[in-house]
Amino acid sequence: MTITDSNNYDKDKKNLILGLTGSVATIKAKLLVEQSSIHFNIIVIPTETSLKFLSDQDLDFISSKCKIYKDKDEWENHVDLIKRSALHIDLRNWAHSILISPCSANTLGKIANGLCDNLLSSLIRAWDYKNKPMIIAPAMNTMMWENPFTNKHIETMRSISSNVFIIDPIQKKLFCGDIGMGAMEEVPKIVDFLINNLK
Repeated sequence: MTITDSNNYDKDKKNLILGLTGSVATIKAKLLVEQSSIHFNIIVIPTETSLKFLSDQDLDFISSKCKIYKDKDEWENHVDLIKRSALHIDLRNWAHSILISPCSANTLGKIANGLCDNLLSSLIRAWDYKNKPMIIAPAMNTMMWENPFTNKHIETMRSISSNVFIIDPIQKKLFCGDIGMGAMEEVPKIVDFLINNLK
């Protein structure tokens, strides 16, 4: 499979992968795709857990703007595996950069420890940190954000490469009702960060 064969992309735009993970902030994916697709060619990779936060209408809208690849697509035509390349490698080669937004505590812990048990984390494990930016926008409960492991994982990602950027969460009333730090940064500010740092 060649990614560019099945999609029409604007050659004047940079290619951006948007990774969605199991955080309630995934409900903002539609808005994030809507605003970022003006400036970038987008491919979306949702984890299985992230899909629980997206309605059929959300997925229909996102699909109208860009291609979505799910975990099952990694093993499409598995009988012919030897004759084709791996999807996570194809995606890495296509992309100029990747945005993980929202990045849940679980996914942050996985990637900071080199684990790769789904399409998104396999792509991240195979990422070209020397040449391709990675932007991480964490989103989680305040106590999860303040957990010592979270700080360790954030510092690990920052230490990997100068091409890793963290968009710190903000303080607000969270989905669970708590008020504190941990909410994903507002979508317009994330898109502004992409424009200012990737274009």
